[in-house]
Amino acid sequence: MHHPWLTTAQRIQALAQAGLTYCQNDYDRERYEELMQISAQMLADYSEAPFEKVMDLFERENGYLTPKVDIRGVVFRDDKLLMVQEKIDQGWTVPGGWADVGYSPSEIVVKEVQEEAGITVVPERLLAVLDKKCHDHPPTPFYTYKIFILCQHTKGEIQTGPETMNVGFFGENELPSLSVERLTVNQAKLLFNFHRNPDQAVLLD
Repeated sequence: MHHPWLTTAQRIQALAQAGLTYCQNDYDRERYEELMQISAQMLADYSEAPFEKVMDLFERENGYLTPKVDIRGVVFRDDKLLMVQEKIDQGWTVPGGWADVGYSPSEIVVKEVQEEAGITVVPERLLAVLDKKCHDHPPTPFYTYKIFILCQHTKGEIQTGPETMNVGFFGENELPSLSVERLTVNQAKLLFNFHRNPDQAVLLD
């Protein structure tokens, strides 16, 4: 879902972050810091998140700002999709998380599925690279790309991990309440469509 105010706030944040990275005098630094505060205030006003919390997130970022990458593992068994229930919001999603420096996308998805669902998988192919702003997620501070990778279960039995409170396989018509910040209903249906049509081309945006 496209939120014009969110795109504007994120763009202001990106410009401010770039300015703070490359500015060479205190005058410019003060102006870029003010832009960062304006961006944080916009996000706080529209999302009802505390201004201090948004600023804390922004201030942890260093260097030229680029999109964050969220990598998700897609595992099917008997036409059912592997899902985990997140402790943070009690919603369900396919296992995954932020990409870590030093790991390839395939290594990330193997690690995340192991940590969140307890099983070992082998990545098979890329299904989709989605721009989060093009989908019906709730507003979030950071501009994000979501990568979905089809994986084959090779060994192990499903079990919860440190960040998950439940794990299971679900059919398309029996989806639990989703963690919509991580996975929307339309995206879940998209994954089932890939399962039914294995030759479908990779989806972008």
